[in-house]
Amino acid sequence: MRVLWWVMLAAVALVLILFAVSNRESVSVGLWPLPDFVEMPLYLLVLCTLIVGFFFGQLVAWIGGWRWRREARRSRERIALLERELDAERARPVVSQLPANSVVP
Repeated sequence: MRVLWWVMLAAVALVLILFAVSNRESVSVGLWPLPDFVEMPLYLLVLCTLIVGFFFGQLVAWIGGWRWRREARRSRERIALLERELDAERARPVVSQLPANSVVP
């Protein structure tokens, strides 16, 4: 499995290197009413956009999982409470419960 990881990592690195070498032209980046404020190589612009998109997606996924994390935390607390109650119940001495009309020798 580890060998497969290194092979995939090497393939991704090779693709990124080939992409960077093939797209060295400089582009200017701007927002419509503002003038162009950054000039950078095209590969850098694309890679930065991918990285920002990845982190934004991770943030959205993390926020979306908030409900499930809260429910898991509540379940862990409930399980801990029930386990403490069970341990306390097991620690109590067992008193035999005889019917009221039975005679103890």
